[in-house]
Amino acid sequence: MAHDEGVRAVERPTFNAGPAKFNKFNRSAMPQRSMVTGRSQEPRERFAEELRGLRTERKLSLRELAKQVGWDSSLFSKMENGQTLGGPEVVQALDQFYGTPGLLVTLWELAVADPTQFKEPYRRYMLLEAEAVSLWQYSVSRPPGLLQTAGYAREALAAGGLRGEELDQQVEARTGRRKVLEGDDPPPFRILLAEAVLRNSLRDPRQWRGQLERLTEAAAQPNITLHVLPFGCGLHGLDSTDVMFLRLPDGRTVAYVENDVQGELVEELSKVERFHRTYDAVRDLALSPAESHKFILRMLEEVPCEPST
Repeated sequence: MAHDEGVRAVERPTFNAGPAKFNKFNRSAMPQRSMVTGRSQEPRERFAEELRGLRTERKLSLRELAKQVGWDSSLFSKMENGQTLGGPEVVQALDQFYGTPGLLVTLWELAVADPTQFKEPYRRYMLLEAEAVSLWQYSVSRPPGLLQTAGYAREALAAGGLRGEELDQQVEARTGRRKVLEGDDPPPFRILLAEAVLRNSLRDPRQWRGQLERLTEAAAQPNITLHVLPFGCGLHGLDSTDVMFLRLPDGRTVAYVENDVQGELVEELSKVERFHRTYDAVRDLALSPAESHKFILRMLEEVPCEPST
C-alpha cells in the first residue's frame, strides 16, 4: 500500500483482556473487578512506566544506566517518556540488566503491536493483517509496508508531512509490521512490484541500496514470492491502484485497495473476487520470480557505491 500505516498485532492477550472477559457475565450478579496495580492499561504507556519504575527502584540516573548497559542516555530518556520504543536488542539488554527475563520484551512486543497508535482508518486492516494465513499484494510506486526498511519508511512518511516524534513513532510502527512475516510458520506472501517501485529511488543512495537489498533478501525467503511487472506491459486494471489481499483463518478473503487519495477495506465477496481476477491477470504479465530477482540485482548495480575513504 502506498500510504499504509499499521503494526503487527501479536496473538497475546492485551492488558485490558481481563475486563473484556467480564462482559460475558452478568455484571449485576458480581462486583466489577478493580484495578490491582494502578498502572496504565495502554501498552505503550505501560512499557514506559515499567522502564521508569525499574530504574527508579535501583536509584539510577539515566547516565548511570547508560554507562552500565551500553546505550546512550538520550535513548533511555525517550523510551521512558514514551517518545520511542527502542529496538529489541536494547530491550533484551535491559531485561538482562534488571533481572526481569522476558518481561520487558513481552511489554515491548505488546506496545509495538498496539493498533491504537495508528490512524483510525487503518486499524481494522492491521488487525486482520495480523491474523492472515496468506497475503497477496500489488504495489504501484512504493515497496510494500511489510518490506520497507526504516530508512525508506522515514523518507516516505516525511514526504507525507510527518515530523518529529510523530514521524519516529510511525516509522517504528511500520517497520514493526515485519513481524507478520517472521516466526516458525510465517504466512505465504506474493508480491507484484511495478517497475516504478524500483525506479523511484530515495535521495540517499545508501538508504536506497538498503531497501533494494531488503527486497532481494525477502525474495529468498521460502514463504515470499516476488514478481516484477516491467514497463511496456501495457495498460491493466491496477495501473493506479495498490491492492492487498488477506486470506483469513475462517476462509474469507478481504482486500485493501488504495490510490493517491483514499484507501478502502473491501469485504464484499463479489468485489473481492473482481479485484482478485484483475490481480491474477496482472500477475500473468509479470516476470517470473527468478527473472525478477535478476532484475532487482541489476537495479542494485546501478546504485552509486559509497566513496572509499
